[in-house]
Parts: sequence; C-alpha cells; structure tokens
Amino acid sequence: MISYSRQNQDEPATAAPDAGPEDHIAPAPRVSVQAFCETVETAAAVQAAGEDRRLAKAHLKIQMGGVVAAIEAYRSAPTPNVIVLETDARSDVLAGLDQLATVCDPGTRVIVIGKVNDVTLYRELVRRGVSDYAIAPVQPIDVVRSICNLFSAPEAKAVGRIIAVVGAKGGVGASTVAHNVAWAIARDLALDSVVADLDLAFGTAGLDYNQDPPQGIAEAVFAPDRVDTAFVDRLLSKCTDHLSLLAAPATLDRVYDFGADAFDSVFDTLRTTMPCIVLDVPHQWTGWAKRSLITADDILIVATPDLANLRNTKNLIDLLKAGRPNDRPPLYCLNQVGVPKRPEISTSEFAKAIESPPIVSIPFEPQIFGAAANNGQMIAEIASNHKTTEMFLQIAQRLTGRGEAKKPKGSFLGPILEKLRAK
Repeated sequence: MISYSRQNQDEPATAAPDAGPEDHIAPAPRVSVQAFCETVETAAAVQAAGEDRRLAKAHLKIQMGGVVAAIEAYRSAPTPNVIVLETDARSDVLAGLDQLATVCDPGTRVIVIGKVNDVTLYRELVRRGVSDYAIAPVQPIDVVRSICNLFSAPEAKAVGRIIAVVGAKGGVGASTVAHNVAWAIARDLALDSVVADLDLAFGTAGLDYNQDPPQGIAEAVFAPDRVDTAFVDRLLSKCTDHLSLLAAPATLDRVYDFGADAFDSVFDTLRTTMPCIVLDVPHQWTGWAKRSLITADDILIVATPDLANLRNTKNLIDLLKAGRPNDRPPLYCLNQVGVPKRPEISTSEFAKAIESPPIVSIPFEPQIFGAAANNGQMIAEIASNHKTTEMFLQIAQRLTGRGEAKKPKGSFLGPILEKLRAK
C-alpha cells in the first residue's frame, strides 16, 4: 500500500476551482515530483505548474506513458516524494495502482488526474492510498494546489502571507509606505505582523518605529545554519502587541553581498510563526531582491508621478506578471502627489500607461510626514483622522484580503459637537 497523508477523506472528487486573488497556497518544501502523463495538455499544465513560485524548491520531472510508464520506471529506481499520474480509464488506474504499490517506496504520495467524476472511484482510490484526485482537464494552479496541499496538514498553523513593498525609484517613500501599511495591518486589522527591513546598510525601519535593537536580520542572514523559530524570535523587536520588527543594522562596517537565496531560511521561518510578513525591499536589482519579489504572495510598488517612475513601474509589473503567472498582478500606489511647481504625470495618464489604476494616490504632505519621521512615529499616531491614514488602511485591506476594519458607531450628537469644536 502506498503511504500518504490524505485530506478530505470522505469528500467526492470534484474539479478544483481556479485560484482567485485571495486563494493562499503555502509553498512546497524541497521535494522531488515526477509526473507520468497521458496527454500533451496535461503535460503542459504540469510543466507550467513547475514554473510557479510555490514549487520553486521542488524538483519536477515529466514523462509520458501514464501508469504503465510509472510502474516500469520504478522497477529498478527509487520513487520520489510525489508521483502524479494521469489516466483515461477507470479500471486501468485501479489495476495500475495495485501494481505500482508493489514497487513504490514507503512515504511516497500519489496524485491521480482522471476524467471520471465518480464518488465510488474516489473511495477506491482513497482505499489504495491516493492522496488527491483531480478531474481533467487541469489548470497549472490545480496542480500547484494539489502538490502544495500534501505538505500543509489541516491541523497545522496557517502559513504566513508575505507582502513585499518596493519603490519604482529611489527616494519615492517606499519604506515609509511599507512601515505605515504594516502598522495598519497590525493595529486596525489586528493581524500579528512583522516588518523585515532588507536594506541592511541604510534601512530606516528602526528609526521609523523608534526602535534600536542590538540584533536584527543581519545575524540571521550571516548564520543561516542557526536559523530556526527560537533564533528568529530572539532577533525580533516588539513594536506593539501585534507588530514586531526584524531590523537592519544600518551600519557600513561590512559589505552586504548575498546570494539569491540568502533570505530564504529567514522567510521560511517567519512564515511558520507570523500570519503576515511585510518586506521592506530596497530599490536595487540583485538576485535576492528579485527573488524576494517573485516569491512574495503580494507585491506593492510605490511610485511618484514622473516619467522614470512610470517606466520602472511598468517594467516591474511586466516582469513580475511573467514570473508569477498564477498570482494576481502586483499592485501599485502613487506617492508624493502634488509637489508645488513640479510637473507631474496625471493619475489618469499614469493608469492608462500601466493599464490599471493605482490603489491610492497619496498627496505630498511634507509637514506631517516629516514630523512623523523625526519623532519615530507613524502617521496614524500623530494624525489618526488624516486622509493619508485612511489610505494606508485601504492598502492594508487590499494586500491582506481583509474587509473593512470595524469602527465604533458615532453618537447622534457627533455632528453638533464637531461644529461646536470648529467654532
């Protein structure tokens, strides 16, 4: 019998729905996956699934021939962590699975793709140890979901959502937006969150949150073999009840050159303990910066309304769309809109060129933003009723997929009292 960890044991087989914007699928670990397909269409879907960011660590191999080819292949070779089998007939798959079980190593999990939608067949597959059954034709996201869900136990803690915030150009205020959005996620949406400042040389998250922790993200990056939940917890600096900070050292005593996977262990560990991780990604194009964006669950690009930002925003969105074909497109916002005497591209023209509108257009407010930065405070702390505070909440809601935050009901005397205060 094939060993497996099965979910939804008593549910009949149904075709998996397409992943919507809020469909959160946890990435698969470093596993080997081999698919044996009957049709070119299914092989293409599996191939496309292998290029999805959530299967970036998995090693995928595709062969044609279905169950028969799988049985022949494993007569003299060890089986992988996951086998994906496509079959056209009901009887062939049951007989084939019986034969496959004789050559299959313990612990291997099997996903079957078939054309028969029948609860009796599903129960027979379950009895033989099949982990999941998908109805053909399948889309790449169906394959991604089936493989990733094998390694996400129902009783396990939800895997955290990673939100990456990056500027289309230097000096556009991306870090300020990232820190204020994270504050809104933690305070207004009551979602436990952590801000990871990836600008190790010049990061400002510590200053913005008025924190000066002795350790931070650099200790984790330079000692990847020590990274685990307990180690990362010791590096976090608590800002509020729901918000923690993984600060950058912001010192120049060493050079911060990393490989593309330098932050992988940190992100993987944070996912297991935090529902929301906000990455403050600096404006630089390195292997690890690109990887941080590609592997994030949601992305926010911050831009100002000029030509260079327009070009860079479009380039970023095009690249990230291509690199994340099964995710919703990156979102963007305009910042520092309305600088006196500065020629600007209008919001409508910007949106027309990008082919999507910005989430919000944050006005140029040097006094309030300057005061917040100098005091180590968020905009919501010094001006809770300011329109910019509401904009940060809107961004937080869009990025997390959460509804509007509950607000206390106002008294019927509220409008009268407001007029008296104004006088």
